[in-house]
Amino acid sequence: MVETMEKRSGETAQDFLPLLGTDYIEFYVGNARQSAQYYRSQFGFRIAAYQGPETGVRDRASYLLLQNKIRFVLTTALSPEHPIARHVHLHGDGVHDIALWVDDAASAWRETTKRGARSVQEPEIRRDADGEVCTSAIAIYGETIHTFVERRNYRGIFLPGFEPAASEEATGAGLLHVDHMVGNVPLGEMQKWVDFYHDVMGFRQFQSFDDKDVSTEYSALMSKVMANGNDRIKFPLNEPASGRRKSQIEEYLEFYRGPGVQHIAMETHDIIATVTQLRANGVEFLAVPNTYYEQLISRVGRIDEPLDRLRELGILVDRDDEGYMLQIFTKPVEDRPTLFYEIIQRKGSRSFGKGNFKALFEAIEREQARRGNL
Repeated sequence: MVETMEKRSGETAQDFLPLLGTDYIEFYVGNARQSAQYYRSQFGFRIAAYQGPETGVRDRASYLLLQNKIRFVLTTALSPEHPIARHVHLHGDGVHDIALWVDDAASAWRETTKRGARSVQEPEIRRDADGEVCTSAIAIYGETIHTFVERRNYRGIFLPGFEPAASEEATGAGLLHVDHMVGNVPLGEMQKWVDFYHDVMGFRQFQSFDDKDVSTEYSALMSKVMANGNDRIKFPLNEPASGRRKSQIEEYLEFYRGPGVQHIAMETHDIIATVTQLRANGVEFLAVPNTYYEQLISRVGRIDEPLDRLRELGILVDRDDEGYMLQIFTKPVEDRPTLFYEIIQRKGSRSFGKGNFKALFEAIEREQARRGNL
């Protein structure tokens, strides 16, 4: 077993690619209008802006969803020949763009492409009455990309071309910001992408888990967590490990038809209130057996939250040297068993819940078995 959590030591001052945070996450979907209503009613996002034919964009429609610092963009093609339609046909609904907020999008593109990144979009300035935004983009695993977004000279709601949407307000669920995003890659490719984030983007390895940490009776995986200099961006990367049956990573790769974003973790300051609201909205979560809670306090020590409420909601708890964290995982939110969400509350802990891996993966395998994919 290998586990690391490297401390920061002046990385930010020396960072050739300073990242200010996650700017937005863009999903390619089959029907953006309906998907937007799903995220509004179930996860409490506000439909804030729109671009499409009515705003002068002829080939696609996009909806901007907001909840505190989280921005989701849902985009659909308006013709079957469009590359977005091909993407959805192959992968189903899924994440295409993990956009990163930067001070200088041109510099970010130059620094990453000269280190080996494949360019998707050279620096480009878009303008409207609210100012200008500079963007550039590089390719990462599968058909996923990173767009670098420089918006210091922009006062508009999102990006040029988007107009405020006249839609119902949503009851937010207390989701604050993106904590981390997990990518699944095929067997033998994890180290390639670890090296990419280290060599091309200046990230460092934050934690590592092998098949002894992340395994059940039937399956296993390996994972390495990459973090940028200021720790605002964390990307765990998973690959399958050998096991008796098909792992959750293999199931994902089979149904997504290649590498992609497996799940997005969103942080809250009150996970009990957030999960209570999400369950009331109809969000479905993975179930863990009541036996998980029998030794919980002896394993993690004193916690502030009432154990009976955690058991009732199915919330998991883990502790490290810096504190503890609470987490819960949704079932897949697509018909294909691909993308899902994690809700997380950190109370000092900076880790990823290693003590919960067995319970979590057994819960995932129960769902795999129901689908006939284990």
